[in-house]
Amino acid sequence: MQPDQNEKLMGYIAYIIFFVPLLAGSKSSFVKYHANQGLVLLIASIALQFVLSFVVFVPIIGLLLQLLRIAPLILWIIGIINVSKGEMKPLPIIGGITLIS
Repeated sequence: MQPDQNEKLMGYIAYIIFFVPLLAGSKSSFVKYHANQGLVLLIASIALQFVLSFVVFVPIIGLLLQLLRIAPLILWIIGIINVSKGEMKPLPIIGGITLIS
């Protein structure tokens, strides 16, 4: 079943501010799924940035690992594309984690 425009809008918002669709009281499984993906992406992004802030001091390898800083942006774009297609596809690497049921 394809999500309606309101559900898609809430799906987009879920990747920007994950808790807004939850506060809006959406009962849609589509919206909850993307709110969960947005929350997991936020937590993973913070953890990645924290780890990379220490790795930067490692010569050469630290500089190469800094390229991982764009990974959350790439995952965010994938999530937005999934919403626009009306799909409930998990994000690569972190998509299997469920925090909101």
